[in-house]
Amino acid sequence: MTDELNDEDFAEATLTEAIRNQLESGEPPAAQATFNKLKLVGYEEADILNLMAHVLAIEIDNMLKADRPFDGQWYEAALRALPELPDEEA
Repeated sequence: MTDELNDEDFAEATLTEAIRNQLESGEPPAAQATFNKLKLVGYEEADILNLMAHVLAIEIDNMLKADRPFDGQWYEAALRALPELPDEEA
């Protein structure tokens, strides 16, 4: 059980770091736009990063399941739709 929790913590930290990198680099532009929108309506930074990381996790999972490239267009649209989360399978 401890290894499973550590794996979950690692995955969450890795996804959150990826979101921070997107915000820092400005790519994709939807990342910063989404962050700003959610901050403006009162979400806390940690909650915003969690929502955005969840969207990234869904896309990575779907990409791996379908053995296809990352769908940047879907990802940006899903970010812009936050705080509404997309379906797990896109």
